[in-house]
Amino acid sequence: MPVEVRVPTLGESVTEATIASWLKQEGDVVEAGEPLVELETDKVNVDVAAERSGILTNIVRAAGDTVQPGEILAMVSDPSADAGSAAPSTSADAAPMNGAASAPAPASASAAPVADRPHASPVARRMADEHGLDLTQVAGSGTSGRVRREDVEQFLATRPDAPATAAPAAPRAAAAAAAPAARAADPRGEERVRMSRRRQTIAMRLLEAQRTAAMLTTFNEVDMTAIMALRSARREEFQKRHGIGLGFMSFFTKAAVAALKAFPNVNGEIQGDEIVRKKYYDIGIAVAAAEGLVVPIVRDADRKGFAEIERTILQLAEKARNNTLTLDDLRGGTFTLTNGGVFGSLLSTPILSPPQVGILGMHTIKQRPIALNGEVVIRPMMYLALSYDHRIVDGQEAVQFLVRIKDLIEDPTALLLDS
Repeated sequence: MPVEVRVPTLGESVTEATIASWLKQEGDVVEAGEPLVELETDKVNVDVAAERSGILTNIVRAAGDTVQPGEILAMVSDPSADAGSAAPSTSADAAPMNGAASAPAPASASAAPVADRPHASPVARRMADEHGLDLTQVAGSGTSGRVRREDVEQFLATRPDAPATAAPAAPRAAAAAAAPAARAADPRGEERVRMSRRRQTIAMRLLEAQRTAAMLTTFNEVDMTAIMALRSARREEFQKRHGIGLGFMSFFTKAAVAALKAFPNVNGEIQGDEIVRKKYYDIGIAVAAAEGLVVPIVRDADRKGFAEIERTILQLAEKARNNTLTLDDLRGGTFTLTNGGVFGSLLSTPILSPPQVGILGMHTIKQRPIALNGEVVIRPMMYLALSYDHRIVDGQEAVQFLVRIKDLIEDPTALLLDS
């Protein structure tokens, strides 16, 4: 019996996915545990593997389709079982050739046109139906001349503008008349690219954050002289002892935790008419990935040392670049850090990640003149931006929170007392 390939449970709050691509095609031999199809969710990409070895048959959902947990994607059949079940029908078909007078068994409705039915994949058949295409006109490049999606696409790209057959022209014309007129393409050239599910979700959540939160941003600047001197003095020793570089993110993570402890509303969220102040500190670190920004979580950051924080951030960033983040890597988070400075951003207003009520934006370090002790000196300065939900975080509280981070970064030894 064929085994169904179904959409797995995708994790907390993930109710649907988009088929990103099929890694195998119909007729391919697959091994148990071998990935068959890649699903794209709003958080991570998930590979669906074969539960047993066999032949991939009857792909029922195409790339680009939206699917939900439990839906059937394809079937994997056992070649030996299929061969065994096919044997009796072969001998039955041969009986009339030996002179038997019995009338042939009535064919089923689905079996009747099999002899005239082109050998094609379900995706190719669906595309042919959509375009009113006669598949017998398409040369197949698959096994035994099987028509694949690519063959249909190539045929459609090279055929004349006139429809292949007159029969389906009417429904297509009616559909075209009913559809709104498409905007004419600019002759200078355009490109249309489907938004990935992750990009669609990012867009939706950014709009949601602006609609549902009373978002406000406060700014300050921090003198990076002390922290840069400390890193320079301790970098080699830190690398030898822990096998990891000492970056700025561990300092800012520690400073954020200390400030969150002092101002607990910033580490909270709104649930109905209640403020939920969280006693744990799961810090999101925004990372740029190929398909958009992701925010993996450094869990229990208050219990981690500098080396462990740096190592965790490095591991999460590598997983983001390799598209191997798991749902658990992204789940939750009580406060977020985002560093636009790595791309050269001088100043920005970061957008909240609901249900969080605070996000700290870091920016590029620039040598700037500042007044210090009555003199103008040149110092490495960084602008900081704290966006917050004004519904539960007051302006005074937000300003003091940011000043607390500034003080800790400008005197990094104080982090040893606050962490």
